[in-house]
Amino acid sequence: MSNTPDVVRTVKELRGITAEWRRDGEASALIPTMGALHEGHLSLIDLAHEHADRSVVSIFVNPKQFSPAEDLATYPRDEEGDLEKLYERDADLVYIPDGPEMYPPDFSTSIGVEGMSQSLCGASRPHFFGGVATVVAKLLIQAQCDYAVFGEKDYQQLLVVRRMARDLNIPTEILGAPTVREDDGLAMSSRNQYLSRQDREMAPHLYAVLENVAESIRAGVAVGKALHEGVQVLAQAGFDVDYLELRDGRTLEPIDALTESSGRIFAGAYLGKTRLIDNIAV
Repeated sequence: MSNTPDVVRTVKELRGITAEWRRDGEASALIPTMGALHEGHLSLIDLAHEHADRSVVSIFVNPKQFSPAEDLATYPRDEEGDLEKLYERDADLVYIPDGPEMYPPDFSTSIGVEGMSQSLCGASRPHFFGGVATVVAKLLIQAQCDYAVFGEKDYQQLLVVRRMARDLNIPTEILGAPTVREDDGLAMSSRNQYLSRQDREMAPHLYAVLENVAESIRAGVAVGKALHEGVQVLAQAGFDVDYLELRDGRTLEPIDALTESSGRIFAGAYLGKTRLIDNIAV
């Protein structure tokens, strides 16, 4: 490997470097990832550099957010390729802890964010946001950065992390970055690699339906009717729809009318064996 950024694998090494940055008066931003990096991840580094002098990208496939039936063992991993991409994007530091560094054998603490973590993806994946909140809290405390950047494709996750950081008085500002899409509208995701050729051709219909439902609601169609028609279109296209809902973009509470500018449509669906999620503002 010819060109790579600096890599650390322990909390001690990570804290030593971020502490040095603070002593030099440099602000830093953390970008937590599970690797298998794509342009969506790399765009988070760009936003980090708009706010901070230094960037830290963490790569850790977090076992606590996978159920026993999910794809932990087969989740895409490409450390060498990730490091090359991060070098090209001018990441300052990459933190790659192993399992015992993140979760020692006697680790016994978990964090739950009640309310907003229990709907949408949380309803069908009840284990998920507890695992996310726990690992992100650890990463924020380990890195002690001024900012942390999360993509809006995982909008529910972004709000859960913000609430967790607020409730626990973690002094890291949580930034949201716009969803990055393929040319055909599909939201970028590491799991898109799982899509068969046929499913990949069909996958952009999820975003198209979100756009159509939003347009219908703006035009005055009843929310329930617009969502029901969207579910039907997705089902006819071969999607197994988990949810398609209009929620308040600040609280994730269900809403049945656009009374303010905070409405957001959320979708979760399977295409073949691949779970896709997406959301857009209305």
